Amino acid sequence: MKHVKQMHIRPGISVGELVQEMNECGVLGAGKLGKAAELVAEMFGDSDCTVFLTLAGPLVPGGLRKIISDLIGRGYVDVVVTTGANMVHDIVEALGHKHSQGTFLAEDKRLKAENIGRIGDIYIEQEAFKHLEKWIYQILEGIPEEKRERISGAELLLEFGKKIQDSESILATAARKNVPIICPAFIDSIAGFHLWIFGQDKRLRIDPLLDTSVLMDKVFEAKKVGIIILGGGCPKHFTLFANTFREGVDYAVQITMDRPEPGGLSGAPLEEAISWGKVKPEGKMVTVICDATIAFPLIVAAALEKLEKVH
Repeated sequence: MKHVKQMHIRPGISVGELVQEMNECGVLGAGKLGKAAELVAEMFGDSDCTVFLTLAGPLVPGGLRKIISDLIGRGYVDVVVTTGANMVHDIVEALGHKHSQGTFLAEDKRLKAENIGRIGDIYIEQEAFKHLEKWIYQILEGIPEEKRERISGAELLLEFGKKIQDSESILATAARKNVPIICPAFIDSIAGFHLWIFGQDKRLRIDPLLDTSVLMDKVFEAKKVGIIILGGGCPKHFTLFANTFREGVDYAVQITMDRPEPGGLSGAPLEEAISWGKVKPEGKMVTVICDATIAFPLIVAAALEKLEKVH
């Protein structure tokens, strides 16, 4: 039986060394985070592994935008499955609008009067979404009508990414690197309702089954699959269920704050996914109970530091 190793913190310790101390401690949240960094480094370092990254929750507004785009740009992430909201916020940042530091103790009636929307302690001016609406209509008008007759959400997001000049944009980087951005519930976003409005007068038919085809092509082509789940929801389920067609994923790291007791998917431990064939029984997995804006940067920094030492 291994003993718990007491963590040693010293001046000048690197992020990778800190997370390794957590890994060697081996228990509770520190042990989980350390194991997650180890698994992510293993995924990133395995050329046979196709890495799926799923995004749910305010991750772009919460400061993870550049981390995600950098991972795509450096070739560590092969497929992104996301909520519509995260791509909306990626676009408005690309259009020059910024998210601001606010407070959870806000007077929301005052914010409403000042045309400011609140996400926890993050503020965003509603003017950003007016700009978004005009921009989306311009992009849609530039797509040939025959192509708009039947288009996947992934292809539409690719068209958006091609038009974005911001090098830190997730969509722009994904378009440049040919990494599909799949958004199974894109209609459930501000941009989704803009698409609906556009479609009242112009031809626009988004076929979600085409998105499933894009996802399944990546699943069937993969020699091994690793999945990094930030949050839960639709992106988590869509990606894990797709991998039941190959008997489950080989590596899985989940970062969530949701609880398992109500039975909801977002809080479900990865071990539960084995029973559905979403994770292989012999697969390597860890669930980290933590705010993704805390855990994910630490895990990525430690994983990249480990890979740099190897190479």
